[in-house]
Amino acid sequence: MTIAHSSSAQPGADAPAPRYAGSLIALHWLIAFGIIGLLALGLYMVGLPKGLPVKATLLNLHKSIGLTVFLLVLLRIMARVAFHRPPLPPMRPWQRAAARTTQGLLYVAMVAMPLSGYLGSSFNRYGTRFWGIPLPKWGWDDAGLRGLFFGIHEAIAYALIVLIVLHVAGALKHQWIDRDNLLARMLP
Repeated sequence: MTIAHSSSAQPGADAPAPRYAGSLIALHWLIAFGIIGLLALGLYMVGLPKGLPVKATLLNLHKSIGLTVFLLVLLRIMARVAFHRPPLPPMRPWQRAAARTTQGLLYVAMVAMPLSGYLGSSFNRYGTRFWGIPLPKWGWDDAGLRGLFFGIHEAIAYALIVLIVLHVAGALKHQWIDRDNLLARMLP
């Protein structure tokens, strides 16, 4: 079984581009916009002073959206394991390796990011609420461990920004320079 199907080529393309199924395209973009929104919200929140009431509201929203995106990422990983991807267009081996490495690191970051945030929240007195539902705490109030996990969370955030830029730059390079219609695989 495959998750790809053929579609008509974009104007100027030589051959039809193999595509992902519509549901997986939608999942890709939901995750992408969710992560970009979470990164923006996270960067905004860290600049807010402690004790500001809106900060707690934004923090709880960040946690809930983050865990929702995490569940979507897990769903995407299961689909990726279960089904074949459309084949990549011909490209140099180093480009194929760069694409594979970047995508692999994106998946690692998309899993490690919410886990480190959840663990950081487990080592404070507030814990985590998922859309208002309290989740189990896996720790106790410990400033050192909380700082460690939130430090990891922050480092992954910056790494994720770099990986997203590389991912988008690679897709745009293929679309505008190589003109191999790679981007059409994931466009709605």
